[in-house]
Amino acid sequence: MNTKKLVIMSMFVALAVAGSAFVWFPAGIARAYPIQHAINVISAVLFGPIPAVAIAFVTGAVRVLTGTGSLLAFPGGMIGALLAGVLYKLSGRIGFAAVGEIIGTGIIASLVAVPYAKLLMGTETAAFFFMPPFIVSSVSGALLGVVLMYRLEKTKARDLLY
Repeated sequence: MNTKKLVIMSMFVALAVAGSAFVWFPAGIARAYPIQHAINVISAVLFGPIPAVAIAFVTGAVRVLTGTGSLLAFPGGMIGALLAGVLYKLSGRIGFAAVGEIIGTGIIASLVAVPYAKLLMGTETAAFFFMPPFIVSSVSGALLGVVLMYRLEKTKARDLLY
């Protein structure tokens, strides 16, 4: 991996961490952080599934270590980023990256969060407890990511990576 890509990936982590401090809204029992989901979509398109997961993991780690996020940032961010990257790689369409983010975070990660929360956080919840806030957050962020990605493509910012 070249230095330019690592720097841009680090900037995405910084944007996601800073964005979570300033851009959020209540979503049921949780807070929605759409910037993380937008970064997941953009990084999945620009870098692919594994770097997108790495960006989500480092973002979650920084947020947990600084006290601005919970342990739920890990499954929510990483599963969505992985599925967004895989679907984009298979289809070549930005919309599919967004669908991957929504399914990965909104559905799969919300179900994974139940045993995860019990094991690591000591909370017991029903099977669909996390789904509504995860879906609200991932849909809003994925749509933002699609809009930003189309805008980036019009400016040819993608060419800066290569």
